Amino acid sequence: MTSESAGRAGSSVAAPGGAGRASGSPDPEALAAAVIGFDRVSKQYRGGRLALDDVTLSLPAGGSLGLVGESGSGKTTCVRLALGLERPTSGELIFNGTAYPAGRARLRSLRRQIGFVLQDPYDSLDPRMTIRDIVTEPLRIHRLPGGRGARGDVLVAGQLAAVGLPGADLRSYPARYSGGGRQRIAIARALISSPSVLVCDEPTSSLDVSVQSQIVNLLLDAGRERDLSMLFVTHDLDLIGRVVDTVAVMYGGRVVETGPAELIRQSPRHPYTKALHDAVPANHPRDRRLARRGAGPLGPGELGPGEPGPGEPGPGEPGPGDAAEPGADVTDDPGEPGAGPAAGGASLFRPDSCVFASRCPRAQARCHRERPPTIQEDALRSYACFYPI
Repeated sequence: MTSESAGRAGSSVAAPGGAGRASGSPDPEALAAAVIGFDRVSKQYRGGRLALDDVTLSLPAGGSLGLVGESGSGKTTCVRLALGLERPTSGELIFNGTAYPAGRARLRSLRRQIGFVLQDPYDSLDPRMTIRDIVTEPLRIHRLPGGRGARGDVLVAGQLAAVGLPGADLRSYPARYSGGGRQRIAIARALISSPSVLVCDEPTSSLDVSVQSQIVNLLLDAGRERDLSMLFVTHDLDLIGRVVDTVAVMYGGRVVETGPAELIRQSPRHPYTKALHDAVPANHPRDRRLARRGAGPLGPGELGPGEPGPGEPGPGEPGPGDAAEPGADVTDDPGEPGAGPAAGGASLFRPDSCVFASRCPRAQARCHRERPPTIQEDALRSYACFYPI
């Protein structure tokens, strides 16, 4: 049995000081209670590009889940799968305890329950449509009352007022509004069909800093008032730690760490999570000094649960299986310009290795030969690393 198959088969791995659950095995109770669940989902595109690799996630009813990672980590692919825009190559997508339906007609009823706010309001709003037509578009698509006529005017006016645009001219066009105003219109469109889930794909990344906090507060207020389940996607670990309950950190198409948002921000276990944390500018010189002391190279006696045994190559020593085999490509898909392991692109990583090994300051020889199992530290926190912080 290869290292990869052994990891996927689910050999039990315990975290230091606690019991561990089988590697890579999903939590049945969490998936059964999830509004949206990913059960060992993988997505591979033409040309061999592996965008998602054995991803397990769960968004609980009334809760919030944040996906964080740099560009190319697989976040947007998760969003497209959650919206039913694509089907997984393997694994199962779950909505309210049942598998995603097949067929466009059945998916329409599911999509009615999911509102979404995209990254760029300049691209997501049709410049040829009036504000009224934009906001009522979900009502017309799903054949709900209010899509047309005077009733629609009342609904749109109320929805715009709820997102901070009272008295807006319903016959105006998006060009009249700034980026923040356009994003408010996009939020009004996402909420008008009364969804149970709100998916936000980097909704503040294209906005001015002064407007970002307003949009975030608006989304949080809408979630509380409507009891929404929220899937929030961003590359900003500091932001997402203040917005959601649970964070899943993604790199190279895999989930490398999950846990409560505040705990992930304050005490990361995976070196990549620590790298994201250190990328956030510190407000005080003392905090900058502490950040520089982060996850550096391993010191003596700091090898953790994956400490090499007798006869195993030590730190920095190549093992017999470390050399790249002829024709083996451990770089990213050449069809994605500029993407490589150093850029976090999700494609063609060796499945029998750690996706972060080429960048990790704590990487040892086994990290380039074996896929780290998911270590369940406790009921809420897990990470995939041989040498956690």
